[in-house]
Amino acid sequence: MRKSTLGSLIWLRIARFTHQSNLLSNEFLKQFGITTAQFDVLNQVFTYQPIMQSQLAVKVTVSEGGISRMLTRLEQEGYIKRKQDWKNKWITLASKGEDKMQEVFEHQLTFQTSIFNDCLTEEEQKTLYKLMTKLQKHTENKMEN
Repeated sequence: MRKSTLGSLIWLRIARFTHQSNLLSNEFLKQFGITTAQFDVLNQVFTYQPIMQSQLAVKVTVSEGGISRMLTRLEQEGYIKRKQDWKNKWITLASKGEDKMQEVFEHQLTFQTSIFNDCLTEEEQKTLYKLMTKLQKHTENKMEN
């Protein structure tokens, strides 16, 4: 019998939670006609616009190949605008995209917050946030080296 390490069990829990949370968010966001990945992209564009496509690809949970296809779809649906500036593609929200974010953002924020509020105390959430931030910074440093 193989023995798992505590680190591997934690990683598995995080991966499963992320998957389940995305499934729940996708189901929730159906009423607004977007997916979790589309919400993530629109939210990042909303926050950092204008943003280069390459910068956006680093910030979102979509693969680099997937981001191009998603941006094409979001552009066709009228949510974003892309502008080519020599080698860079700049992304901004179209008015339809801004309207969508106004419609969806608070609902998604409340939905995601409820997942944690229903299960964890405020102190537990603060601890989890600190630990996840520490892990994320560690993995970012590993990617840079």
